[in-house]
Amino acid sequence: MKGIISSNIDESAKLHHNILKNKRLVESVVFAVRKITAAIESKSKILVAGNGGSAADAQHFVAELVGRFQIERNGFPAIALTTNTSLVTALANDYSFDRVFARQVETLARPGDIFVAITTSGNSNNIISALESANKIGIESIGLLGKDGGKAKNLCTIPIIVPHNSTARIQEIHILMIHSICDAVEKYFAQKSK
Repeated sequence: MKGIISSNIDESAKLHHNILKNKRLVESVVFAVRKITAAIESKSKILVAGNGGSAADAQHFVAELVGRFQIERNGFPAIALTTNTSLVTALANDYSFDRVFARQVETLARPGDIFVAITTSGNSNNIISALESANKIGIESIGLLGKDGGKAKNLCTIPIIVPHNSTARIQEIHILMIHSICDAVEKYFAQKSK
């Protein structure tokens, strides 16, 4: 039992260290922060979606934006497309599960908004469909992806790819990236208000 725990901690620590040296990933996160701050400044909103653990990450991200991360401030406009169970199940039933996020993007997104797609595989059909809808209506997108980025990497304006095969390790880095984005966005606006 102790060996399993130690092995997980060691594997996670090694991945965190490798991510720090991954200049492309770090620069992608910086670019994402710039896009999100610009969207907030222009009174646009952030739409976020994912499945399973990534749905939980989407909701966590939105909670940090609308509530606060570490600094008391006005809320930032963000919507998790995963939370309205009546809507999600109606869309899945009336259209298909592949359309549950795309339909919401098509309906809720406006010019200047950003769609954040969270998928550890990069291949979730409903995320791919939502990214295609975002591209069709002309809004930018950020992908928190895993493995090789899957199909999603070529559909995102900013793909942030965690190059690992373990879903758990990818999710750990995704939440680190979410916290890092929230921290940077908050500090940007705190500095700007001085």
